[in-house]
Amino acid sequence: MITATQKCAAEAIVNLFETGSVRGDYSNVTLAAGDTGHLTFGRSQTTLSSGNLATLVQRYCANAAARFSAALNPYIQPLVNCDLGLDDDKYLHNLLRATADDPVMRDTQDQFFDDVYWAPAQRAATKLGITLPLGMAVVYDSTVHGSWPRLRDSTTQQAGDIQALGEKAWISAYVDTRRAWLANNANASLRPTVYRMDALKRLIELGQWGLELPLVVRGSEISVATMNATPTGCFDGPVSGSRSLSLATPLVRGMDVRLVQLNLSRDQPDIKADGIFGRGTADGIKAYQARNQLPATGVADTTLIAKLVT
Repeated sequence: MITATQKCAAEAIVNLFETGSVRGDYSNVTLAAGDTGHLTFGRSQTTLSSGNLATLVQRYCANAAARFSAALNPYIQPLVNCDLGLDDDKYLHNLLRATADDPVMRDTQDQFFDDVYWAPAQRAATKLGITLPLGMAVVYDSTVHGSWPRLRDSTTQQAGDIQALGEKAWISAYVDTRRAWLANNANASLRPTVYRMDALKRLIELGQWGLELPLVVRGSEISVATMNATPTGCFDGPVSGSRSLSLATPLVRGMDVRLVQLNLSRDQPDIKADGIFGRGTADGIKAYQARNQLPATGVADTTLIAKLVT
């Protein structure tokens, strides 16, 4: 039985693979060319085509405290229908990004990814006889990334079963088998993801079977401090309308910026709601001001914010 810290470390490894962040990027929206998952979102990148994105959004909206449920509710049926037109709905993409500032969404994602990925991975590992934390991380990664049963069986056929080889040797053989499968995959978008196996193989070579902290994975530190840091892409403030927003050095960041961007993107879909007030946001405000016969200053004062963010 692995400890809570070891579980967090295993999740952090996969978070780094998925979004480049130890805590995971709860706001991450991705649409990669050739990706059969289509629109993907969240800490562990759940997909439109799998139906899991619909389930995640439904869970979030079912919480009475969900801040963005009213805005997301009209999207639930298209998500359930796996409507591929959502790949191009930039307002939805921004809306999903904005939900990362809601603690309800972060909690929902944590529980969802535990239920959909971690728990099945743990059952699969236990059934096979995998007990080591690094072995669990390997199974979890394959559960998130896909094709665990297929590659498990291929490894056993090619290298032998885990009882004969021993857990460490079997896990190492599995990583080699999966790397070869990824490198030569008919789906070209999977081939670059061999980095996942390279990173896991490095941990195996270093003997990090217990995932003792700190770890370094793909140049990032996994430690108690980084596992408890504020998640990438999340803002807990300031409250909308509590300050004016404009271009500044350093760039202004925050939840209030993201809400302005979100509302601007209804009519200006190229604005990305990343919570960073850059040139594109200033230009978007100028365009909004011009359309509404206001001085085109590019500054969002509290009066303008009150009109934009309702």
